[in-house]
Amino acid sequence: MPKAKTHKGIKKRVKVTARGKIKFHRHNKGHLQSGKSGNRRRRLRGTTTITGPFANKMITLLGPGAR
Repeated sequence: MPKAKTHKGIKKRVKVTARGKIKFHRHNKGHLQSGKSGNRRRRLRGTTTITGPFANKMITLLGPGAR
C-alpha cells in the first residue's frame, strides 16, 4: 500500500492546535473592504478554529504527523 501524502493546500492554510482543533484565517478579507460592513470586517479579523468531523477530515488530509 502506498504512503498517504500530505495535502499541500491544507498544509499551507491551517495549523493543528495541541488539542487537535484546526486553526485558520477566514477568507473574504483580501480586498473590496468598502462594500463590507464594519461588523463583518471585525468578524473576519484574526483566527478561528474548526472542531468535530470536518476537523478530523482535515487532520486526515494533513497526514500522520499532523497531531
